[in-house]
This record gives sequence, C-alpha cells and structure tokens, in this order.
Amino acid sequence: MSESKQFTPSEVAQHNKEKDMLIIVDNSVYDVSEFVNEHPGGAKILKRVAGKDASKQFWKYHNEGVLKKYGPKLRVGGVKEQAKL
Repeated sequence: MSESKQFTPSEVAQHNKEKDMLIIVDNSVYDVSEFVNEHPGGAKILKRVAGKDASKQFWKYHNEGVLKKYGPKLRVGGVKEQAKL
C-alpha cells in the first residue's frame, strides 16, 4: 500500500480480520496487522477497534510520542470523505 493512498471509512471497515487490520486515528489510516501481537495493551484491544475510527480510544491511553514512534512505520494512508448522497 502506498503512503498517499486514501481510504473511505467503509473501505477501512472491511479490514477487520486477524491478519488484515486497519484502524483510523485522526484521519490517518494505520495497518496494525503485524503490530497486533506487539501491542503492550494486548491484541484484544486492537481487534476490538479494527476497521474503525479508534481516535477516541487511542488518545485516552496514549500520548503524541506513541504516534511519533510507531506512526511512520504503521501509517498506510489517510481518510477521504465519502460523497454525501
């Protein structure tokens, strides 16, 4: 996946399986598929938010340093707005 890829929230929602997990934090999309077993809080937490906007949960337990450390490695793109019908 290229760094500049744009995902709709519904596209991210399809990536909620064991080996295929995307999450959204502040309009950036992160692939946590490989990170899930390294997550200090346990895999269950990431599995619960896989395919969703996890911004609220992320900022409740993490500070900006966590994104600076892991973000560049895990970020796969951004969120594009879905067309309003």
